[in-house]
Amino acid sequence: MTLTHGSSSEFSIETSTRPTSDVERQKILAKPGFGKHFTDHMVAIDWTLANGWHAPRIIPYGPLMLDPASLVLHYAQAIFEGLKAYQHADGSIWAFRPELNAARFAKSAERLGLPELPKELFLQSIQQLVGIDAKWLSQTPETSLYLRPFMIADESFLGVRGAEKVAFYVIASPAGPYFENGVSSIPIWVSAHHSRASKGGTGYAKCAGNYAGSLAPLQEARKNGCAQVLFLDAQHGQFLEELGGMNVFVVYKDGSLATPALSDSILAGVTRQSIIEIAKADGRRVDERQIGLEEVRTGLANGDITELFACGTAAVLFPISVLKSHSFSYSIPNAEAAKVSLSLRQKLTDIQYGREKNSGNWMRKLTSVHN
Repeated sequence: MTLTHGSSSEFSIETSTRPTSDVERQKILAKPGFGKHFTDHMVAIDWTLANGWHAPRIIPYGPLMLDPASLVLHYAQAIFEGLKAYQHADGSIWAFRPELNAARFAKSAERLGLPELPKELFLQSIQQLVGIDAKWLSQTPETSLYLRPFMIADESFLGVRGAEKVAFYVIASPAGPYFENGVSSIPIWVSAHHSRASKGGTGYAKCAGNYAGSLAPLQEARKNGCAQVLFLDAQHGQFLEELGGMNVFVVYKDGSLATPALSDSILAGVTRQSIIEIAKADGRRVDERQIGLEEVRTGLANGDITELFACGTAAVLFPISVLKSHSFSYSIPNAEAAKVSLSLRQKLTDIQYGREKNSGNWMRKLTSVHN
C-alpha cells in the first residue's frame, strides 16, 4: 500500500502477547516520572523512495533492528516531536494541538532531507496508539501520556546523501507531574561559551543533533546548581534565545510580556504559541523581539521586569528564580509568587484537561469514554 498526502489508511494491528499486567501498570501509574516507562505498543510506518509511505501498523513495543551502516547512526538524520494526551473527567482522551506538531514535524523533515509525513497520517498514528493503550492514562492531577513520534533514516549506506529508506515510529510514555510538590521556581544557567544554533542552521528544526549539542552545557549547569541552560544568540552572545528544550518569556511590571522572536535558530514551541494567544486574549501585550541580557539585568534591578518563565511540553511552564553564569547572578524577586506566569499556566492546563473550553478548538479527541 502506498500512502499519499491526505489519504486515510488501514493500520494493521499486532497486539502484544506479553502486555503489562494491571497490577504492574497501576504501580507504574502511581509514580511514573517522565520518560521512564513505556506502553505496550508502538506505531511503525515505512517509507522508500520507490513506494512512498506504506505498511502502517501497530506492533508490540520493543527493540528496533538496525544495520550498523544505517544512515541515522552516521549522519544523524533523525527528527522527533513531543506532545501529550490528556484524560478528561468523562474518561475521554484528547491531544493538545497535534496539528501544530504535525506541521512542525514536516518542517523538520524538510530541513533534514527527510520525506514529509502527511499531516493526517501523523494524526492517525497518535490516535491509533492511544486507542490501543488507553489504559495507560489516568485522571490523577497533572498526569498525561507523553507521545514521541520520530523519524530515522534506516537505509544501510555510507554515502553522504539523503536516505532513500526511512522509518517513522510513535511510542508513548506515562508522565507524572513535573513538579511533585506543586510548581516551583527554578534557577537557570546562562551558557557563556556554547551556542545552541546559528543563522542558517537547524535550530528551528526538532532534530536529534540540536539536543546532543546542549548536553555538555547542561552538565555545566547542573554542576552549578541549575536544572536548565539558557542559550544566547551565536552572533553576539548578548540576546536571549531559548533553553535547551524550552522557550523563555519576560514579564514586565505592567503585565505585558516579551519573548525572543522566532528565527531559524529558535524552535517554534507549541506551548510558546499557546501562551502568546492566551495572554493576548487576556488583554496583555506580547512582543516578539530581541531581548538583550543587559535589558533583563537592568529591568530586574529597577523593577521594570517582575517575572521570567520558561515553557515547553514536559513542564508546561515554570517561573525562573535566578539567571546565573560564572560572571553574574541575577535574582528574580518574589519568583515563587509569579502571579502572571502561574495564571497563564493555570489557564493553559485548564484547557488541556478539559476544565475550560477553548474557542480555538485546541483539543482533538482521540478516544471516547473507555472503561
